[in-house]
Amino acid sequence: MMGLEEPLNSLPFRGFGTVPIHLPEGLMVSVSGVRGRVGEFLTPELMAGIGAAFGAHLREVEGGRTVVLGRDSRMSGPMFSRAVMSGLQSVGCDVIDLGVVPTPTILLAVQHHKAIGGIGVTASHNPAEWNALKLVSSEAIFLDVDGSDRFRSYLATKDPPRAPWDELGSVKEDTSAWQRHLEAILELPQLDTEMIRQARFRVAVDCVHGAGGPVIRELLERLGCEVIGIGMDPDGRFPRDPEPTAENLGQLGQLVSESEAHVGFAVDPDVDRLSIVDETGKPLGEDLTLALACASVLSRTPGTVVTNLSTSAVVEDVAKAFSSAIVRAPVGEVNVSRRMQAQGAVIGGEGNGGVILPALHHTRDASLASALILQHLAEGKLTPAQAVGRWPTYEIVKKKVSFPNEALADGYALLEQEVGGDSRDRSDGLRLAWPNEGCWLHIRPSGTEPVVRLIAESSTRKKAQQLVDRAASLLDRFS
Repeated sequence: MMGLEEPLNSLPFRGFGTVPIHLPEGLMVSVSGVRGRVGEFLTPELMAGIGAAFGAHLREVEGGRTVVLGRDSRMSGPMFSRAVMSGLQSVGCDVIDLGVVPTPTILLAVQHHKAIGGIGVTASHNPAEWNALKLVSSEAIFLDVDGSDRFRSYLATKDPPRAPWDELGSVKEDTSAWQRHLEAILELPQLDTEMIRQARFRVAVDCVHGAGGPVIRELLERLGCEVIGIGMDPDGRFPRDPEPTAENLGQLGQLVSESEAHVGFAVDPDVDRLSIVDETGKPLGEDLTLALACASVLSRTPGTVVTNLSTSAVVEDVAKAFSSAIVRAPVGEVNVSRRMQAQGAVIGGEGNGGVILPALHHTRDASLASALILQHLAEGKLTPAQAVGRWPTYEIVKKKVSFPNEALADGYALLEQEVGGDSRDRSDGLRLAWPNEGCWLHIRPSGTEPVVRLIAESSTRKKAQQLVDRAASLLDRFS
């Protein structure tokens, strides 16, 4: 027990304003943001400190003072949003508070308000006990690798200058951000909204009690759809693992079958990823979201497609069918966005259900993706199963394994030696491919969880499973 005579200013302080801010080892820090488990590593004090540092960093780099703030529906969201807001105000930032909105709405609001940046309080697809900060630049995209490195250096070395009492930041609410986002989608030249309305789709939706319930319903109803939903109340009480992967969509599949819906849509809590369930109730897999969205856009606007190294070859098949080039980038939304900007791509995204349309903005957007999918179905008078049946079938096998980061280089070297590969890419972990055999293996550390991800694809599940099992067995030597 500390002695009463010990001076307070000699004690270590882990609360608001710690300088420099040392991020706990249990936090996941990457270009995807800063995320961790609520109360375990993520505290209001830490969030306030990061908010202050980010605001001060933005003011130093950009010279303005307006920062946009939004969140998903997580139960810890109000607490952390208030903490971040206080941190921003303390360094003289004027905060525009959007409340509960999709993450892409936040990025569009940064652009609309000509803000110096933005913050999303959301852990995206992570379970309810997680939360995070997604950091947005003045360009209305997430911090890229260079921007993230600069901010982390600021965070670790500088004391954010606090504003005096009469220069503290203000707070204003913006309750129209989603409406602007909605209208921007409906006005896209890539969409024929009247054609979609005439199709009179019945759509089953699972929003897992995230931010998507009200907004997805409104968009679909504006497109003339009848909506049957589960998990539509944005109360943050996720009834299942909120990641919209096939194994988590059983209830949605049942709803599609029982309601005789034409299609089922599932979104993650911050509404940047979309998964599809076909008319029989079968989940199609997240990679096919991007493939069908590409078919929708490329049929009207051929051009370059950008995706990441872990996305299915079916996206390549779609691009080739429309005489369009495909470029691959490291995993991570901002990595794909930057490559899209450099290539002048007309569409892109990731195989996790994330679709990016530069005509709207450079971020994954599940609301947009749902409209593009409906257009593709309406234009071809297709069911989802028929739309997917137009393309080659691949099997993807994914596995997560615990692995020490310090041994990654040795692990990659062993895999190259033992597994081989006709082509090898080390721009993001290690990707081994056998193009003539139609298969590939990608091994990389996760940016959102303390694991290494193993992903393999082949025309048969057996071959893909063998690749993943072989890689996992070799990596097991290091654990």
